[in-house]
Amino acid sequence: MSNTTLRYFEKEDILHLKISDEDETNSIEISPNITAELNEHNELIGVEIIGASAFLRDSLLESVQAKLLQLSQKAA
Repeated sequence: MSNTTLRYFEKEDILHLKISDEDETNSIEISPNITAELNEHNELIGVEIIGASAFLRDSLLESVQAKLLQLSQKAA
């Protein structure tokens, strides 16, 4: 296994996380825009996110809003 790499393809708005140099032999669609890439032993070797900018924006907003809600409930 080599170093993890993260590549963003701006024109296509695709984020690709590669955690292994192994060949991809299978993949599983996690959600309509997220695919897990697997090796011959069905071990995770990468993740591809289509529509990455919207996905990351929405995920970060959800996380921040949840944290703010927790903090406001503690303060009350």
